[in-house]
Amino acid sequence: MAVGPDNRPELASVSGVRLGTAAAGFKDPDREDLLLVALAPGSRTAAVFTRNRLRAAPVLVAEENLATAAPRALLVNSGNANAATGQPGMEVARESCRLVAEALEVDADTVLPFSTGVIGEPLPLEPFDGALPVCVSRLREEPEAWWAAVEAIGTTDTRLKGASRTLEVAGTPVHITGIAKGSGMIHPNMATMLAFVAMDAPVADEPLRVMLETAVAESFNRISVDGDTSTNDALTLSATGQAAMAPVDSVTDPRYNELAEAVTGVCRDLALAIVRDGEGATKLLTIRVSGAAADAEAEAVADRIARSPLVKTAAYASDPNWGRLLAAAGAGAPEDLDWSRVTLHLGEVCVVRGGVRADDYTEAAGQAAMAPEEVTVHLDLGRGRGSALRWTCDFSHEYVTINAEYRT
Repeated sequence: MAVGPDNRPELASVSGVRLGTAAAGFKDPDREDLLLVALAPGSRTAAVFTRNRLRAAPVLVAEENLATAAPRALLVNSGNANAATGQPGMEVARESCRLVAEALEVDADTVLPFSTGVIGEPLPLEPFDGALPVCVSRLREEPEAWWAAVEAIGTTDTRLKGASRTLEVAGTPVHITGIAKGSGMIHPNMATMLAFVAMDAPVADEPLRVMLETAVAESFNRISVDGDTSTNDALTLSATGQAAMAPVDSVTDPRYNELAEAVTGVCRDLALAIVRDGEGATKLLTIRVSGAAADAEAEAVADRIARSPLVKTAAYASDPNWGRLLAAAGAGAPEDLDWSRVTLHLGEVCVVRGGVRADDYTEAAGQAAMAPEEVTVHLDLGRGRGSALRWTCDFSHEYVTINAEYRT
């Protein structure tokens, strides 16, 4: 169950990025669940991680390693989050990095580990030892390797999530490709899933970091499925430097904006793919809040609407329950909001004008506006130029079933 057609885009290979997968048996012995990404020497990587205060062992180790060396490899397992596993979990995360380092003949602190799956279960080391040689033997740059990687890192995902951009920067072809997994435990507080993006352009550390943080703010931090933030969220952006161009050394470089826009586009595609594939989702809701005194004010209101279970269950029923929308907005609105200046639209239908039901509004028009798979909710606060955007989905019976049966 997901929103819209399952149109799988063509993915571009990225010179300097090789991917290999294997079935390690962390949860299901019959599916590939281990991904190894090898990065060319000289690659630079930026990353953002979950802000959840219960941080999984691989998050802590990845942060440690990223602070000490330029990454040469990414290691991702699905089926077990290695979260809330204490010191033994830390040791497994570090030892898995050592195994990769031996296999690729790199230093252990140049390996970043990532995990996703059930929280609280001990993560065994033995499956890494057995499956890593298979991953290494399968390392390749072809687009098919990216799609195999998406399959290996998925959990409750029902669709594969990938996106690419190919552009010319000052006459030089540049390829950018990203993949992601995520369907539940999705809410803004960094990246809210696992995602890995790479490009062959040479970009220095500081502009790469700014590029990633900007992209996250415009994409992954604008989505919500269920209001819960994972213990394992992570997003990396790697620049291999294999494209034949001089390095982008600062954000003032004339080539920076073009690259940054393309990276943001890839991240936005991946973020929307996650919401469309939200657990049990049947609708994609675009929440626009305008007319706020400041962007932060609009963000607070948009966030409350996007995470409201009452709004999301009404959306599942295609119910134009505007009272729920206003109530959710009110929970995040400033105390001095003048409701007589507030308007609300569902699609092109004005539902609320001056803080009350519009005189020309009809229930039939509201139901028609809520009927499509994709619905835009636009709330104008009438007090300034601040604005915000969120993407979310509905709550269906299937969402409850998926999460009730997650560990069974």
